Amino acid sequence: MVRQKIQINKIDSLTARQVTFSKRRKGLFKKAQELSVLCDAEIALIVFSATGKLFDFSSTSMMQLIQRYNVKTENSNNLSQQPLLIDQQAAGTRHDMLNKELAKRTIELQQLKGEELEGLSLDDLMRLEKYVEGGLSRVGKFKDEKFLNEISILKSKESELIEENARLKLQAQRHQGMRIAVEIDRGNSAASSITNSHSFAVCAEDKSDSDASLRLCL
Repeated sequence: MVRQKIQINKIDSLTARQVTFSKRRKGLFKKAQELSVLCDAEIALIVFSATGKLFDFSSTSMMQLIQRYNVKTENSNNLSQQPLLIDQQAAGTRHDMLNKELAKRTIELQQLKGEELEGLSLDDLMRLEKYVEGGLSRVGKFKDEKFLNEISILKSKESELIEENARLKLQAQRHQGMRIAVEIDRGNSAASSITNSHSFAVCAEDKSDSDASLRLCL
């Protein structure tokens, strides 16, 4: 027959709850004793009833097991906190190193500017002078490269402007030639009109002429 699964809830009946507590407590202590004997384990159980009554079981001395438990718990807490302490110490050490490095670099920068030179020896000053000269040489070389680059850009722009100026000049000459040709055509047309008008007038006045004059007019 299959055993029915009991739902784990608080027992409402006080009498039934006390009976169940007594049975389950005895069974729990019996299982603990069996586990201790079978597996050679040190076991301590402490149980308080709903009324505050104490029940305990210990395979050896209860006090020794409690002290052993306290030592283990304290060691575990120390071990869990130790990585955090190590990380904090490492972070503090790294922070101090960075501060020292920053202070050192700040002093070096001031010395490159010609400041904070009082504490330097002659060798330090000579080494700093060589370092500054090397830096000035590199700066001068870079400056010359920038100048040559700027000159090349300006020459390229100059060539472009010369080409653009020549193109515009040629375009202006073409426009001027076209304008002169138009004016010449207009002048020729006007002269032709005046000549034709004069010839017609002469023909009109010379009515006495014969057919030769008429042919002349035509």
